[in-house]
Amino acid sequence: MSETISTIYFQTYQTPVGPVTIEAGETAITGIRTNHAFYPEQNQETPLIYRAYEELMEYFSGKRRYFDLPLHVSGTDFQMQVWKALQEIPYGETRTYKEIAIKTGRPKACRAVGGACHHNPILIMIPCHRVIGADGSLTGFGGGIPVKKQLLALEQDVL
Repeated sequence: MSETISTIYFQTYQTPVGPVTIEAGETAITGIRTNHAFYPEQNQETPLIYRAYEELMEYFSGKRRYFDLPLHVSGTDFQMQVWKALQEIPYGETRTYKEIAIKTGRPKACRAVGGACHHNPILIMIPCHRVIGADGSLTGFGGGIPVKKQLLALEQDVL
């Protein structure tokens, strides 16, 4: 993902987890956020943003387990490794921060994994909600713990 893609379009939709803002450039989704500021001056539904909304609604209805859209994120090398590892967690499964740290080759970087999850710009499609504490606890999530709990329950109910 070496090319730079700027977020230039935003659209906010109501979903089962509350308002979700989908952000995109010309060719890729650049953000999916809950509890996010609304940008009326740039509010524009593009075909790509609408496809992302459709895929999210299919996910919420239990009809979709994988997302097929182009995603673009920018971050440190470590964040990029973490976000790639998150995308490899199968639907309905969880991993601990330690397991993700090990996957990145930095087994002691559990807190750094938490930081990368916190800065994940594309919630749900890069499934940081599937990362849990070593004791099984639901720890930090950019969309809030109630949303994390709702997403994990949704995936368990569909299996």
